[in-house]
Amino acid sequence: MDRAAPDANGIGMTFGDTLNLWTRAASARAYVRIIGANRELSWLASEVFLPILSVTAYIFLYRSLGQPPIYEGMVVLGGAMIPFWIVVLWSMAMQLYWEKEMGNLDIYLSSPADPIALLIGMAVGGMFMGGLRTAGILVLGVLFFRVPLTVSSWPLLVAVFSLTLTALFAMGMAASSVYFVTGRKGIKINIALMEPVYMLTGMFYPVRNMGLIVSMIASIIPITLGLDGIRQLTLPGAEALKFLSVPVEIALLAGVTVVFGVLALWLMRRMAEKGRRDGTLTEKWL
Repeated sequence: MDRAAPDANGIGMTFGDTLNLWTRAASARAYVRIIGANRELSWLASEVFLPILSVTAYIFLYRSLGQPPIYEGMVVLGGAMIPFWIVVLWSMAMQLYWEKEMGNLDIYLSSPADPIALLIGMAVGGMFMGGLRTAGILVLGVLFFRVPLTVSSWPLLVAVFSLTLTALFAMGMAASSVYFVTGRKGIKINIALMEPVYMLTGMFYPVRNMGLIVSMIASIIPITLGLDGIRQLTLPGAEALKFLSVPVEIALLAGVTVVFGVLALWLMRRMAEKGRRDGTLTEKWL
């Protein structure tokens, strides 16, 4: 007896069908960012060149004050994290709103594909996008300013960097559902969050200089802990300027990843269920 074909809601699909559809949906959404977003080379160049200007300004400032070269290394590493923050704000948190404006959200919600797969695909593609720009900033910073980077432990560095990205993009996934409700106000929120986050996360100086309470509050943003750990593992002498030890930061980043990840799944499920039940998510007033 032939198996009944699955309907548009996915009813009648086997586990293999579901897994295959989930993988294809995530891969298709990631493809747009891995291949499509990098076809416009002028965007790539500007997104590398503009953060380099900030990095250059801070490095000249430290040199004029006679500070040791370790501060220049901190600035380069901080500047290298800027693309990831930009991707999370503009290509993760705002993405569902962009999809609604382009008319894609209706297709997503009416298809049997799991919306979570689309979020995962967006995150994976976003990591690749941010990674390319980060690599460009890092290479230019090291070549132009002769910043000495010495990795003291590759396993710990990989762990800190990986958990920083997973926590950061999980935060972006959770924010995407919240931003969707805010609509165009999300653009103003993003603009307001750019510079203050550069300051709070210590992108251009040791975050512990902000004081214990402010540093702990800033640790909600994963870049704070991740950047502090990466500096300790790549810049000789940076441990003396640390906020927390690397093992503690790894544990906290893992916890933040789980919290934001669960929150993102819950919010996306709620939004998708409401969209399919009420059919109101794509109305203009939302």
